[in-house]
Amino acid sequence: MKKLILKTIFLLFCFHTFGQTSATYDIVFTSNWESHGTLPGSAHFTELVGATHNSSVTFLEMGGLATPGIEQVAETGGFNVFESEVNTAINANNADQFIEGPDLFFNGPGRTITISNLTVSSEFPLVSLASMLAPSPDWMIAVNSVSLIDNGGQWIPEITMDLFTYDAGTEEGNGYSLNNSPTNPHEPISLVDHSNTPLINEKIGTIVFTQKQLNVQEFNNKKEAITISPNPSNGNISILSGSSTNIKEIEVYNVLGKQVRRYDFKNSNNTINLDLTNLNSGIYLVRLFTEAGRIETQKVILR
Repeated sequence: MKKLILKTIFLLFCFHTFGQTSATYDIVFTSNWESHGTLPGSAHFTELVGATHNSSVTFLEMGGLATPGIEQVAETGGFNVFESEVNTAINANNADQFIEGPDLFFNGPGRTITISNLTVSSEFPLVSLASMLAPSPDWMIAVNSVSLIDNGGQWIPEITMDLFTYDAGTEEGNGYSLNNSPTNPHEPISLVDHSNTPLINEKIGTIVFTQKQLNVQEFNNKKEAITISPNPSNGNISILSGSSTNIKEIEVYNVLGKQVRRYDFKNSNNTINLDLTNLNSGIYLVRLFTEAGRIETQKVILR
């Protein structure tokens, strides 16, 4: 009996510590490029691309040499080579996803790039991003391995960073121009320091990572509520959603944060039956994704 109580306490501790195995973030980059003087013709930031990954891989590093993928992003704004580098890391289980955000052209009032509802796994809590300043030789904004989890293992609610202009070290040129001669040999990635550019040592914008919070009032609404029963269960469970709530995806995690089941639903009704009888007894987390963009996590005890 004493061993059972200690085991239960341990499982509850694991649930509290490792329960939230993923979090959803909005990323917003706000430019102040035009505050540094007259913009060049067709001024724009190319698509903001990147990856979520772990510490076993580094896609770009200030003071390091640009990879072929980062060279392509910085010189042309293209990203198929960089995407291949990310996919290689995904296949090696060092990255989770490729991120493709929008571009930003200065031909209207907009001055932001927004990446909405980015789901980040606790196994891959680092975010790296890059976008070219165009036209330019090889200038870019970049974010290198920003962790969305703090040293205590908790998701960080908000991170704000000033961004500066970096030279990828792959192409010559010190002004707003394209199709310059290559830098041979390549030089390390560094801050743009050409004396005749208005961008020297000046902030080019700000990026904010904001964790999205669950709307408790919405979840408490009976029409929107999602219930799991029976709980505790022998493994056969039913998930009942409100009349206006359609579940599109379900993920099941053990207390160590490992995903043990995943289900996709193209057309789900209000009752979904799951057979988890093959799983060991213990506490599990059921993460529910709805078509409306809601994410809810519930605890399930299997006997």
